[in-house]
Formats: sequence, C-alpha cells, structure tokens
Amino acid sequence: MSPDELNSLAKRTLDAAFRVHTTLGPGLLESAYTACLVYELRKLGLKVETEVPVPIVYEGVKLTDVGYRIDILVAGELVIEVKSLEGIAAVHVAQLVSYLRLADRRIGLLLNFNVERLRDGIYRRVNKL
Repeated sequence: MSPDELNSLAKRTLDAAFRVHTTLGPGLLESAYTACLVYELRKLGLKVETEVPVPIVYEGVKLTDVGYRIDILVAGELVIEVKSLEGIAAVHVAQLVSYLRLADRRIGLLLNFNVERLRDGIYRRVNKL
C-alpha cells in the first residue's frame, strides 16, 4: 500500500473514531470503544481483524503464543491500539511501536478514548521498514 493510501486509510479510521467518541464520550471500557470502532470501520466496507496475534522471533524461532495481540488491524495494514486511560504513558506508545516492528507494519494509531476531546488522545506512529 502506498504512503498516500495508508494516510487515507488512517484518516478514514480517525473519522470513524471521532464518530464513536462523539456518540459515547469518555469513561467506558476499552472493549466498548473497540466494538463500536470495528462496527464503524466495517460499515465503511473495510476489512477489519481484531485480537490479531503478534509473534516474536527469538534466535530464529518464531514464537506465536506469547500473548501479544493487535487490538484492531485495518485492511491488513493499519495497527490500532485502543485505550481508555486517564493518561497515556511512554510504555503505551512503546507498545504500539513494538507491535509495528514485530508485525512488520508501517503505520499505527494509539487511540485513548478516555479524554474530553479525542484529538488529545491520538498518537500516530510510522515504522520505517
């Protein structure tokens, strides 16, 4: 997928996230925001996968059942990590960056829905492959 296509996908995803946040507001569980965002993205006709396992390669061995999972993977390209926290810590951003690297994906969004204005809860990261 070209950089322009990835940016367009990210914009469509963010538009859907804004709709979810406008409707629900802050204060709910991550699972509620995830379910509603998946619903919105599928309404747009996008391929959406949830709880996608992220393997680790250690000493040349691919370890698949290590517990890491991408919350939402859109069109096989865009990694979305959903949070509903009082604040995002550096470790949450590092988690997204690690998922991008381990899953060999270029772009990811960390979305914290537990904010008054969603724009304050958006963290976008790009992995240089």
